[in-house]
Amino acid sequence: MMSFLNNRDQVVAASYDEGLLWVILLLLGLGLVMVYSSSIALAEADKATGHQASYFVIRHAMYLVISLAVAAVTFQVPTQWWQNMAPFLFMVGLVLLVLVLIPGIGREVNGSRRWISLVVVTLQPSELMKLFATIYVADYTLRKASVMDSFSKGFFPMLLVMFLVGMLLLSEPDFGAFAVITAIAMSILWLGGINIRIFIGLFILLVVGFVALIWSSPYRLQRIIGFMDPWADPYGKGYQLSHALIAFGRGEWFGVGLGASVEKLLYLPEAHTDFILAVTAEELGFIGVLAVVAMFAWLVTRAFGIAKESIKLERYFSALLAQGIAIWLGVQSIINMGVNMGILPTKGLTLPLLSYGGSGILANCMALAILLRIDWENRRLQKGLPA
Repeated sequence: MMSFLNNRDQVVAASYDEGLLWVILLLLGLGLVMVYSSSIALAEADKATGHQASYFVIRHAMYLVISLAVAAVTFQVPTQWWQNMAPFLFMVGLVLLVLVLIPGIGREVNGSRRWISLVVVTLQPSELMKLFATIYVADYTLRKASVMDSFSKGFFPMLLVMFLVGMLLLSEPDFGAFAVITAIAMSILWLGGINIRIFIGLFILLVVGFVALIWSSPYRLQRIIGFMDPWADPYGKGYQLSHALIAFGRGEWFGVGLGASVEKLLYLPEAHTDFILAVTAEELGFIGVLAVVAMFAWLVTRAFGIAKESIKLERYFSALLAQGIAIWLGVQSIINMGVNMGILPTKGLTLPLLSYGGSGILANCMALAILLRIDWENRRLQKGLPA
């Protein structure tokens, strides 16, 4: 009897990270509430929604149910399977990025062709590509560990692959996804031990490349100009940012109250997607924004902690993958928050786990399910149980 109880205690002790799971669920729950609050006016005004106030929140809830179900299945998949399937998954991502550019398959919205219609819902390949790229770069870095000091054998093949991904993403165009995937790839290569001279050269090349992309594209250049002084043209280039800043200013310390935002009343564009944090700031104030920032900071810190535990157990792919997920969520969150606060130029990137959007929520939930699985396997190995 005592032996049975001891074995049972071992299994319980080697379970999942409850704190991490609760933070994820809190962010998803807050996102559901804020999507409803920020989308009511838009839903009532848009003929395509049938003027139903709950249109967007119902769809978002449906996305959440699907994403959580997929995440539950993802959690059951061993980390080794993701490593084995990394090249194949990356190829699937590339095929999807090509398909979205084909007229009749890819759906164009506001001048961008980023979605594939699946009748009831739409799929955004760039969101899934963030996950597939994270898995692939982690696997590549581990496979090429012995030649990472070599430009031709270690770095150049990855450069070609990222160049291809960049060309496809910029053809949509989706500059934000390209920036996030580039940050993920560079960070994993750095953490995996790439030669410092190659890394510095790549960093300089990327900075020059990003400046060239901005300078050569009129609409990107206009965003930079609007960011520098949104009040110089508050009804034109600076419209979106100026209204986001007004939302932050109105929120003050404790906000105007849930549902009482004025900016969401068709003043602030993309209030339920890219600028959901601005509505959160207006309705929940500085305290609400601070809580969101704290939860993301804890989530990213915990992901790096899981990676550190994996390194101790000599599970290097799991470590790189956990670090990649942390970088992905951290970089995208920082960019979105920076845009909402006027610290960074306006860019079409959603806030992970909070913003409206099916593909983004699905990719985020899958990534976090993998992170929970890595931690679960670590705990089992630490207790002497099979992963």
